[in-house]
Amino acid sequence: MDDHPVILFDGVCYLCNGVVQFALARDPESRLRFASLQSDAGQALLQAHGIPPETFNTSLLIEDGIVYDRSSGALRALRYLRFPWPLLYGFAIVPRFIRDAVYDFVAANRFNWFGQLDACPIPPPEIRQRFLS
Repeated sequence: MDDHPVILFDGVCYLCNGVVQFALARDPESRLRFASLQSDAGQALLQAHGIPPETFNTSLLIEDGIVYDRSSGALRALRYLRFPWPLLYGFAIVPRFIRDAVYDFVAANRFNWFGQLDACPIPPPEIRQRFLS
């Protein structure tokens, strides 16, 4: 679909959309691309990587054809943002089971804490090319 790393995210999650906006503002070289899980592109990427769409509902990073989920995907995505955010990749030394436990806790509570949208928002024209359709 694209030679850029792709972040797949839950398009009806306020937290997930906030993270996407955060990344867009801090990726001045426009290296990251985005696709909501609810989009045709998101569904095609899940299928292409053998991930059952009905069991996946948070976010992941696809980089060089490799899928990174949960905390690993989030940390790897930080490497594409401007300084100082790539420094947080250092948390990759924390054992994955600990990182993923924190990630899973936030993911399980994100709708209660941040809310849920009725539909995926449409990106404004100036950034629409960063979203896979």
